[in-house]
Amino acid sequence: MSKLCSLAEAISRYVHDGDLVYLAGFTHLIPFAAGHEIIRQGRKDLVLARATPDLIYDQMAAAGCARKIIFSYMGNPGVGSLKVLRRLLEAGRLEWEEYSHFGMITRLQAGASGLPFLPMNPTAATDLEQANPLYRRVTDPYSGREVIVVPPLQPDVAVIHVQRADARGNAHIWGIIGEQKEAAFAARRVIITAEEIVSEEVIRSDPNRTLIPEFIVDAVCHVPYCAHPSYTQGYYDRDNAFYLQWDEISETESAVQAYLNEWIFGVPDRNAYWEKLGAETHARLHVAPRLSHPVNYGAY
Repeated sequence: MSKLCSLAEAISRYVHDGDLVYLAGFTHLIPFAAGHEIIRQGRKDLVLARATPDLIYDQMAAAGCARKIIFSYMGNPGVGSLKVLRRLLEAGRLEWEEYSHFGMITRLQAGASGLPFLPMNPTAATDLEQANPLYRRVTDPYSGREVIVVPPLQPDVAVIHVQRADARGNAHIWGIIGEQKEAAFAARRVIITAEEIVSEEVIRSDPNRTLIPEFIVDAVCHVPYCAHPSYTQGYYDRDNAFYLQWDEISETESAVQAYLNEWIFGVPDRNAYWEKLGAETHARLHVAPRLSHPVNYGAY
């Protein structure tokens, strides 16, 4: 059964005020278009979870979408602070939980596995235990030594951006693999955004690349250029210039609001956003093909 719908329809149907939302992706495949649509539809009181919040959560917090943020490492990658989130946190206007990267992924794995907690080896990051009461210590019943445990993270909705998916939700990802699979299996509802919608035959031709299977997916949305200013491996490059530009924009609330008004509220969808970026940006982010060697799965 086809699960194809527009991104606007998927957000309207599956993202509700007060939800715990996880926009997945690590370095690339960050679903900025979904975050923009959530802003455009005026969602409020969200708990935003992400291993690396990136610019998208800065923008969503600036738009008033967020009540709380759950994160590991917060920053404008390679540039500096996420200034909107920092201002809100320092002013006490945003609740927060901080974890190590491994702590966040362990929480997702516990959620995906239906477990009440998962253990980790103690590390030197004892300040996190002091700052976050959800870090606990228990005794390993086999060795008698102490281990750290964290509770499951089970988002109400996860948005996963992929290179290609079929209409049923089977999705291929390649390049840097982040926490997409764990977030999808941990979430109650899953929205797939894809650069391409392909046939089931294409998906079946390379089954090892199918990180997200159809049986956990609720909606599939064809959203080319969804990840900009992040990148999608094999489709377009990271817009490093924008990450530098956002550092300047986020200095003041007035500049941030002007950006939101022009680039999110001022465009109806991702197609219009991409066209507004213009031919120079399109050319700058273009990537040449670099194909992997074919894999022979054999015949029977």
